[in-house]
Amino acid sequence: MIKYYKRENGSLKELEQPEVGCWINFYGPFAPGETQQFSDKLKIDIDFITDSLDIDERSRYENDEDTDLIVLKTPVENKGISDSEALYITIPIGIIRTPEHIITVSAYQNDVIDFFVNTPPKNFNPSDVEGFILSIFDKNVVVFQQFLKQINYKRYSYEKSLYNSSKNEDLTHLLNIQKSLIYFVTNLRSNELLKMKMKRTNFLRITDEEKNYWLDDIIIENSQALEVSDMYSNILNGTMDTFASIISNNLNQVMKRLTSVTIVLMVPTLIASFYGMNVEHLPYAHHPYSFVIVFSISILISVGMTWVFVKNKWF
Repeated sequence: MIKYYKRENGSLKELEQPEVGCWINFYGPFAPGETQQFSDKLKIDIDFITDSLDIDERSRYENDEDTDLIVLKTPVENKGISDSEALYITIPIGIIRTPEHIITVSAYQNDVIDFFVNTPPKNFNPSDVEGFILSIFDKNVVVFQQFLKQINYKRYSYEKSLYNSSKNEDLTHLLNIQKSLIYFVTNLRSNELLKMKMKRTNFLRITDEEKNYWLDDIIIENSQALEVSDMYSNILNGTMDTFASIISNNLNQVMKRLTSVTIVLMVPTLIASFYGMNVEHLPYAHHPYSFVIVFSISILISVGMTWVFVKNKWF
């Protein structure tokens, strides 16, 4: 799906055909050969498009003559996108800068691009290429922060469930959140390195001091989001270890009680086995109250052993 946008009369309008200075958004899924047609039409290296569609592509930038490529990782909800069981993963957004257009490429819909398509800010103008790229960087950090809040809420909810019951389902949910945080930590760090390198080399060719300050603020916000995701990951790791210890300890307590009960019940069983032997001259064999005597002795020994176990806190 290819759409063209341009700022006109204070609003973002969709165009029928691309114009100089417009924004071209290239969204998946794609028909066979569509990416090649798009590449030929706009005279862009096909690798710039395919790299932007590769879910495992890392954050980076490169230049080919007068065309620039920036690959930025953004978070999305994992709805069959990846085989991973993580609730949230990251996908690449390709930003291609040509002398005539600014192009965004993504294999899947995401909150960053949808925000500018559906509710663009008043100062958002695709013809201002540097401002356009910085706006995407800024919104991308905000989306990461929003997803981190959702992750933290889900983590807290599953932890509360585990306090009352140790279901495998709740532990699996926590594990899936942990996988999501690994995606976030890794790619927030990758995005941070990308922006710092772009700042150092002035890859965006920014001459406006305000935009330089803006890029500095974006790098700081990205660093803060990285620290938060790292903190959540450490908290979750500690929580998983704690619950694993609690479950192991509970199992040990149950096994200890079952062992104690088995030992206590072993005495009456042993005495009953002796008196069930087909031999003569057993004690009290011919006594009129033999059953009562043997039964009472068994009960007294069991009660005595139970008292010893309770006193030593073996139960």
